[in-house]
Amino acid sequence: MTAIPAIPPTLPSPPSKTPTKTLTPSPSSLLPNLQFSTKNRIRCDIRSFGSPQEWTVDCVTGGDPIHIILKPPPFSIPMASNAALGSSAKNGKKVCLFYCAEMKDLAERVAAESDAIELRSITWRTFEDGFPNLFISNAHGIRGQHVAFLASFSSPGVIFEQLSVIYALPKLFVSSFTLVLPFFPTGTSERMEEEGDIATAFTLARILSNVPISGGGPTSLVIFDIHALQERFYFGDNVLPCFESGIPLLKNRLQQLPDSDNISIAFPDDGAWKRFHKQLQHFPTVLFLIIWHLHNHCIVDSQIVCAKVREGDQRIVRIKEGDPRGRHVVIVDDLVQSGGTLIECQKVLAKHGAARISAYVTHGIFPNRSWERFEHDNGGGPENGLTYFWMTDSCPKTVKEVKNRLPFEVLSLASSIAASLQI
Repeated sequence: MTAIPAIPPTLPSPPSKTPTKTLTPSPSSLLPNLQFSTKNRIRCDIRSFGSPQEWTVDCVTGGDPIHIILKPPPFSIPMASNAALGSSAKNGKKVCLFYCAEMKDLAERVAAESDAIELRSITWRTFEDGFPNLFISNAHGIRGQHVAFLASFSSPGVIFEQLSVIYALPKLFVSSFTLVLPFFPTGTSERMEEEGDIATAFTLARILSNVPISGGGPTSLVIFDIHALQERFYFGDNVLPCFESGIPLLKNRLQQLPDSDNISIAFPDDGAWKRFHKQLQHFPTVLFLIIWHLHNHCIVDSQIVCAKVREGDQRIVRIKEGDPRGRHVVIVDDLVQSGGTLIECQKVLAKHGAARISAYVTHGIFPNRSWERFEHDNGGGPENGLTYFWMTDSCPKTVKEVKNRLPFEVLSLASSIAASLQI
């Protein structure tokens, strides 16, 4: 007979109604599948007890054997056990999420992803001269809390007011500070091709690198699909950049398509290929084969790469590798501005026999409403339009402009941001 926690000397036979008793187990009891026999063949299963506390014993009658159910008191399971049970979304670290006005919709979607995320408000006002007049509500209430700010640097005019908030939040005695900037806007201005060019991407990185240190240490900076990979080295030691990608959202969406077994991936240039091909090379529905001959061996790949060739001021796009005939080809890039390159790729792919053509970008910038250039293919042929144009909600102004307009479809970053806030 296996030893059991201390219980009253005599356990009475259960009456006709279910009784309730309490017992105090030994602090170190760890007795899985505990069994003991008495006159009434009672079976008792005890999992574990972390510390001495009262547990409820329910005797369930109506048959043989009698079942004794031990019920733990409320909130007796530690947080670590909850995480082990896969309930991190409900019991993760509590985060107070502030946001700029443009990001209100996305912030609400992020908060809906987890009970651990609580939205907090900022009053965005201006003085008569136009300079910001800002106020952080309940500033004392965030002391000792994990704090995050969801930013959108959609134009130079809104950057200063948001930087004022970003620099203020870590100094309010918070436990940690995370800045979520889904789109790093100066990413296309990182090149210095001749003396006098100014790399504004480096300038913005230096500004963000000097955000004050919070009680938890350097600021965590979350960015999705930064334009040039070398920009990750622009940031200083006072900030911890966390580079995420929207490609997993695309992969999930492609799996839902009725022709998911007939999809090929196309890249508009070598830069997009270098950035994304590793994330997409194992996608099970990317079946298009390209055979490269190298030292009498065949290397099999599954993607299409286009090359931009400049002849004077004329931009020519050609297929560098691959054959899109009969495929649903999805053009993948990190961002779109005027959309000229994507349209040229669409024309070339259609000319070479693609059955359907779609596009994906993480950041749909579309200055001057350039999204109007993209038409929807409603069955007339891929040369006339795109079947889908996917983008994320990293650029909220664009999302509002293309809402309910084909071929555009928005894939929200909310779940990815919510997960990043738990790092």
